[in-house]
Amino acid sequence: MPNNRTRLIAGNWKMNETYSEGVTLAQDLANALSDGAEGVEVVVCPPFVDLKGVASVIEFDKAPFGLGAQDVYWEPKGAYTGAISTDMLKSVGCTYCIIGHSERREYFHETDADINKKMIALLAAGLKPISCCGESLEVREAGQQVDFVVGQVKEDLAGVELATGDELVIAYEPIWAIGTGKTATPEDAQEVCGAIRACLVELYGEDIAGRVRILYGGSAKPGNVAGFLAEEDVDGALVGGASLVASDFAAMVEKAAE
Repeated sequence: MPNNRTRLIAGNWKMNETYSEGVTLAQDLANALSDGAEGVEVVVCPPFVDLKGVASVIEFDKAPFGLGAQDVYWEPKGAYTGAISTDMLKSVGCTYCIIGHSERREYFHETDADINKKMIALLAAGLKPISCCGESLEVREAGQQVDFVVGQVKEDLAGVELATGDELVIAYEPIWAIGTGKTATPEDAQEVCGAIRACLVELYGEDIAGRVRILYGGSAKPGNVAGFLAEEDVDGALVGGASLVASDFAAMVEKAAE
């Protein structure tokens, strides 16, 4: 299957950085990427309260990265205290949104059915989902990681129509490797990412499946990202802690550009 996919490095700031800290980090990243990021798409996903400030940096500093959110609710508006809609995200300049992160699944009890609704709402609004999937250590040790993750992907994409494949990003994040210092090997990542690609071929055909980008996440950092990017079905990285250090994140973008 031909691979003309543009690599994507996305930073998930999680619940870090106040408004002013977020602006400073975005400015630092803009400076660190001042020579551009040719051939690589870069996205940062700050907390909701930081989105407008980071959007201002992108606009006024001509920063070479896009803006994403960390979550969304599927209803367009209404009595949903604490929730954020697709129109709200678009109004501050978001083009991407993470959904289904393992922390949302674990701490906020989100289900694949919830993620499916968010997926449909984002695509209808013209926002690109970064849809996360991944297995626990128990599932990995049982050797069930491929079946488990493919099952997640199928449920998250139930009834979802794709026009080209470009509008969707899937992030494979083995739960046991998120924030633990443990990292899957490139071969581990390719096994699951390749299975995700095969699942997409089954659902949408080769042309569309070949355009969906699949990222690796889970303690990805400057020292190991090149190994993952060398794999056929790994098109970039969803970066956690390393995205909070502008120089580290920029170094990962540079690795992706090589």
